[in-house]
Amino acid sequence: MKAKDLKVLDIEELMQKEKAIKKELYALNYQRKFGKVEKPARFSQLKKDVARIKTVLKERESK
Repeated sequence: MKAKDLKVLDIEELMQKEKAIKKELYALNYQRKFGKVEKPARFSQLKKDVARIKTVLKERESK
């Protein structure tokens, strides 16, 4: 997900998206414990998406 796409969303949508991504990250961590992760690169992608969302939220908070 790109920052441009996130900037057009409102705060509630961003928070929902962050919650969904964190839920998926939790599920992947659970799979990692049992050694059944199909796409390990997805971890870093999800973490970066959460960071982007938090950045956009912080930018809006400072305005």
